[in-house]
Amino acid sequence: MEDRSPRPPSAPTSPAPADSGPAARGEEAPAELPAPRLNQTRTGIKPKALPEAEADLSDPSLYFNRELSHLQFNIRVLEQALDEAHPLLNRLMFLLIFSSNLDEFFEIRVAGLKHRVALGDDATGFDGRSPSSVLGEISQIAHEQIERQYRILNEILLPALKEKGLRFRRRSEWTDAQRDWVREYFDDEIMPVISPIGLDPSHPFPRLVNKSLNFIVQLEGKDAFGREGGLAILPAPRSLPRVISLPPELCEAGFKEAVFLSSMIHAHAEELFPGMTVRGCYQFRLTRNADMTVDPEEVSDLASALRGELLARRYGSGVRLEVVDTCPDELAGFLLREFALGQEDLYRVNGPVNLTRMMSLIAEVERPDLVYRPFTPGLPKNLKKGGSLFDAIAAGDILLHHPFQSFAPVEELLAEAARDPSVLAIKQTLYRTGADSPIVNSLVEAARGGKEVTVVIELRARFDEADNLALASRLQEAGAIVIYGVMAYKTHAKMVHIVRRERGRLSHYAHLGTGNYHSRTAKLYTDYSLLTADEVLCEDVHQVFQQLSGMGRARHIETLLHAPFTLHERMVAMIDREAEHARRGHRAHLIIKCNSLTEPKLIQALYRASRAGVECDLIIRGMCCLRPGVPGVSETIRVRSIIGRFLEHTRVFYFHNNGKPEVWGSSADFMSRNMFHRVETCFPLRDRKLAARVRKDLETYLVDNCQSWRLQADGTYVKQTPGDAAPISAQETLLYAYAARA
Repeated sequence: MEDRSPRPPSAPTSPAPADSGPAARGEEAPAELPAPRLNQTRTGIKPKALPEAEADLSDPSLYFNRELSHLQFNIRVLEQALDEAHPLLNRLMFLLIFSSNLDEFFEIRVAGLKHRVALGDDATGFDGRSPSSVLGEISQIAHEQIERQYRILNEILLPALKEKGLRFRRRSEWTDAQRDWVREYFDDEIMPVISPIGLDPSHPFPRLVNKSLNFIVQLEGKDAFGREGGLAILPAPRSLPRVISLPPELCEAGFKEAVFLSSMIHAHAEELFPGMTVRGCYQFRLTRNADMTVDPEEVSDLASALRGELLARRYGSGVRLEVVDTCPDELAGFLLREFALGQEDLYRVNGPVNLTRMMSLIAEVERPDLVYRPFTPGLPKNLKKGGSLFDAIAAGDILLHHPFQSFAPVEELLAEAARDPSVLAIKQTLYRTGADSPIVNSLVEAARGGKEVTVVIELRARFDEADNLALASRLQEAGAIVIYGVMAYKTHAKMVHIVRRERGRLSHYAHLGTGNYHSRTAKLYTDYSLLTADEVLCEDVHQVFQQLSGMGRARHIETLLHAPFTLHERMVAMIDREAEHARRGHRAHLIIKCNSLTEPKLIQALYRASRAGVECDLIIRGMCCLRPGVPGVSETIRVRSIIGRFLEHTRVFYFHNNGKPEVWGSSADFMSRNMFHRVETCFPLRDRKLAARVRKDLETYLVDNCQSWRLQADGTYVKQTPGDAAPISAQETLLYAYAARA
């Protein structure tokens, strides 16, 4: 399994996209003329490009806006809710992921644009778009897509779930027995912890937590103190689930049924205001700016500064207001004024305002017929034999492709290192790890056992700051040396370095990865893990750790590419090298697979390569600012986005290099922040068989016609369909190739 990638019969070895070559462009091949000098590639034959001249590669029209491209990715996620190739509950999950993604988009991206406008900074970026113009387009698109999201939920998914025996009961649909049970639940679980807040001069509008569920209530009558009714705010208790399952005996035969907390509160709102009349009760939710900024010049203790910022995040400035669509205009306007928002920031929704919280119910539903079939991640042959992982790695590099292959060997390597008396030192970077990580347990065990354990923890991993602070404290208490990286640069590299005494000398082992050391996401995200005892690579990893923990000039790194020092420069150089091969009439091809492509100089290098005749296949999951298919600039560039069961997360780069191919794995995307503001590593696959295997994996993505979206020159994405050809799903093909057989 390790050295070959079996494919279903429908997957060709060498992809040949239908839009390659002169015929596909409507050109006629010259008849009875001498053959022109050609650049031949596995993806087609192109005439040699004209000399570079005309196009201005800094022209803003050649670049898509980053934020709008990000929004387009979220829309592709929403589209999965309509794809009947996915099981029904997974379609619902995609719809909820769209909500979660959009929350973060508003908390970070929209908040950042609003902040710039508030400061009077409306300067255009390299795409020629100003923050205010982008905000206007975001508002238009987001309103359309959120309205569409609720239509998909109400008109397609909920009816389909009901047909399968899963029902969300609205208040109007409660039976008498269910109504009685809800009243008892309200009295026992909700009433003791809910705190209604009347609005008057002595009770100002409360500070509401970011993304919390709340109600605005219209009251009539007088209260116990003689105060006239007016408005009140009901914050839903955050300790309570937003979706509550009904007891089986109260459900229709063969059904699992649930009700929303919001429905329960709405149904019994008057009980919270005895003697008064509730004229209206409307749910709403405020999304706040959740970005965290720490000034390196004003911070002496990063951990303490972040703890303070975590509290402030809950109460940042408002950026979006969601209200139920029945809320009167005057109440919606009142809320907008309270939160200093404009009409464009108001989103009326036909359903719960906090859809993301529905994910908790999906985890409770035991319906294997409505979710993806489970699978057992595979193992390379040389790991199936058992024995010491150190022996297996010393025998040759091992490459794992998660989640198709197990993440367990990475965890087991740390566990074995913690127990092994021959291991002297362990160094590791941690970015997103999880609160209860087996890897952290192993590091704690190793430190307590007297080994030299050094951990570089990036405290500023967005939305994981609290977990990382807790991990840092736990490791420090165990005796590990904990470093928070470099203040001005996030440590995003994925590295482990282990020093072991073997036969009287010190041996070195390393892990280099494209993804995080996180057991759960390793089952959901595609990533590569390289386990190696290669002396040059291990020495380079050692040097990077030395640079992170100590001080001094940049160290000499033999083989690794290292941001913020050499990665960007070398990536541009490798793309330009491919262009030079094409100019000399040689076959030229590159494949870039990463999550985002936004850095202008890398995009310009790809434009130069395309003009020289290089076949450029880009597999970019999310944001892409490059405009493909522009005559004279990017005609040979194809951009695909794969959206499927697993989140595409691998960062791998292939260069044909005139018959001396190079394959690199990386922790970095093609973004400015990764290239210039983070500590990243990019590692070569020096084993030819492993490099060839990754090339085959990439080719599989290039022929996907089920979950692949092609970026057009106008910025739209078009989903690829099999047509008359055999359907090919890259993720299913790789699952077939690598996962353990049932």
